[in-house]
Amino acid sequence: MNYYQKEIECASREELRALQDERLVKQVQHVWDNVPYYRKKMEAKGVTPEDIKGVADLHKLPFLSKADLRDAYPYGLLAVPLADCVRIQSTSGTTGKRVVAFYTQEDIDLWEDCCARAICAAGGTKEDVCQISYGYGLFTGGPGLNGGSHKVGCLTIPTSSGNTERQIMFINDLQATILCCTPSYAAFLGETMKEMGLTPQEIPLKAGIFGAEAWSEEMRKDIEQTLGIKAYDIYGLTELSGPGVAFECSAQQGMHINEDHFIPEIIDPDTEEVLPEGEQGELVFTAVTKKAFPMIRYRTRDICVLTREACSCGRTHVRMRKPKGRSDDMLIIRGVNVFPSQIETVLMNHGYAANYQIIIDRVNHTDTFEVQVEMTPEMFTDNMGEIADMQKTLVEGLRSMLGITAKVSLVAPKSITRSEGKAVRVIDKRKL
Repeated sequence: MNYYQKEIECASREELRALQDERLVKQVQHVWDNVPYYRKKMEAKGVTPEDIKGVADLHKLPFLSKADLRDAYPYGLLAVPLADCVRIQSTSGTTGKRVVAFYTQEDIDLWEDCCARAICAAGGTKEDVCQISYGYGLFTGGPGLNGGSHKVGCLTIPTSSGNTERQIMFINDLQATILCCTPSYAAFLGETMKEMGLTPQEIPLKAGIFGAEAWSEEMRKDIEQTLGIKAYDIYGLTELSGPGVAFECSAQQGMHINEDHFIPEIIDPDTEEVLPEGEQGELVFTAVTKKAFPMIRYRTRDICVLTREACSCGRTHVRMRKPKGRSDDMLIIRGVNVFPSQIETVLMNHGYAANYQIIIDRVNHTDTFEVQVEMTPEMFTDNMGEIADMQKTLVEGLRSMLGITAKVSLVAPKSITRSEGKAVRVIDKRKL
């Protein structure tokens, strides 16, 4: 097995808990002393730092939400002097004020360590050539994996996203072995290389680390087959640092959370009560080593399950299952809860591994629900009868999965705009 920091990645549960207890107590005092915004929330709940002796007391603390981050923008949650900060990163959100996260140099070093763990878990060593095709700049994907790749000692190719022709040239000419990007862009790269006549055996890549958007097991298999790689999931949020909060190992039975830095909880998103281990609910994180922008009980809105079952890779850190969806990205269509990942599963199961979009509108006070799906070149036909039959099959599959009927429109290959960053899967035109 390949580890970056084996001693902590394989530490006993007792060692991990002792470390978490110590770091949580220090972090709560740090926030109380330096973040008036959060101190007021603690005072409103009747909690002081003396009440927090360890992880067992975590539930006593108030939550933070994205609304709090916007209310406190830009400096309201900063916990160190601005002169001690060396960088900001920001979310790619399109509504309201952007979330701006601050980093000290120590924060960046620890974040890069987390990303290095992910690269090593995917089999990366200093002998590898790691192509970072996440966006650079305010988005955390590029800078995080770039730093992690340096820590491992890989030859790092900082291509950023876009310019697909150059991406493929570097993969082939520099013999890149690890690709880091969004899963939708990995699928696009694979599709393009296939059209160029490259077989999986001719593509030098051996592994891919894909995150920043939801993707299904079916999409994973398609990417693996097209590129001839093993595809690994990675998880993170700008608010917590970026990618590397959790990552998959070779067992691929969930993502190991870097528990020495991030303490997870699962809560009921409606009652906010902590749920017993193994139950599905909303993921909440407390960052216990971040100095500049320390998030305590931050509500991610991601819906998932945690498991502490022993992992064959030897890592002892708790694993999170792939999020089922987000409680705030969940679509309510005609009163039914719909996750885009459910729609993707149906499409993949029927062989539609290409691009798709979900379009929702409201006409005469009734929701309209359409799924536009690209046909693969092999499926493409101008026989309207065949197209109608294929659409009917997908309509039935979606009704079976979701419990409501969607209009399905099969469209020509490459007719839906390709994304070089996060795929735009949902267009909600309703004025909700």
